[in-house]
Amino acid sequence: QVVARFEAERQALAMMNHPHIAKVFDAGATDSGRPYFVMELVGGIPITEYCDKNCLPTRQRVDLFILVCQAVQHAHQKGIIHRDLKPSNILVTLNDGVPWPMIIDFGIAKATHQRLTEKTLFTHFAQMIGTPAYMSPEQAEMSKLDVDTRTDIYALGVLLYELLTGSTPFPTRELLSLGYREMQGTIAEREPPRLSTRLSTMANEERTVVAKNRSVDGSALAKLFRGDLDWIAMKCLEKDRARRYETANALAADIRRHLDCEPVVARPPSRWYEFQKTVRRHKFGFAAAGAVVMALAIGLGVSTWQFVQKNLAFQRASAA
Repeated sequence: QVVARFEAERQALAMMNHPHIAKVFDAGATDSGRPYFVMELVGGIPITEYCDKNCLPTRQRVDLFILVCQAVQHAHQKGIIHRDLKPSNILVTLNDGVPWPMIIDFGIAKATHQRLTEKTLFTHFAQMIGTPAYMSPEQAEMSKLDVDTRTDIYALGVLLYELLTGSTPFPTRELLSLGYREMQGTIAEREPPRLSTRLSTMANEERTVVAKNRSVDGSALAKLFRGDLDWIAMKCLEKDRARRYETANALAADIRRHLDCEPVVARPPSRWYEFQKTVRRHKFGFAAAGAVVMALAIGLGVSTWQFVQKNLAFQRASAA
């Protein structure tokens, strides 16, 4: 089983060529038959640790996250599902001083169109494949429903949640304290709190640490994520995978819409919501138009008052 997973990872990595996925340079077997592959050395640290260590604000965190989405999209286009996306498998290194996320560890990757190895991969009965805190409901349930690329979208949603709030939707310690069936039920049925809700219900000390790591004031932290980022994260974490983003690119595109003050697809658009977005996107134009309208209103008011005073004076003169 170990050799089979080793060959699967080697084949998965060999199929991909992306700047944010660790590359395979060579592969083979020793004289004694021990398989090996030579891969790119990634001397980085987990993405969440890097962000906290450098106190990255929200904008820089989501910029890194978008790069991860692009790498996951590449893997999906090659027919590979990672199935274990989590911070320890997404290392950030520096490339000419620029933070550079790299996805590693395709050891439990699944090919959607071809076999990754000729050896049989045994999965024991009631054996979960993945890491509980980042596992999609369909992974946790181990039902007849086969996992597809949307299981990685769920894991990306958990990663986004952790990058922004400092914790996963269902904390690892809490999940591991549950029984096996209860853990499955929590992942498959319990709705996680929104980003803003999680932050607003944190203890003051924890909220202070999270705010400091994001270079923002603690009182403004929950407001920062209320709205678009709430909806984007929760769309990734939908229990029904048909309601998640179809692709990693679609997720990245929605985050860019948020950054550009455009309406996001993660929420049902209302006229008022779209108008708010339009105002924020063209705030200088609206400010100028508002100033003109205000000046016209003031001018009209003064003219009307002068007309009324003049009319009253005329009436008084006529009466006299």
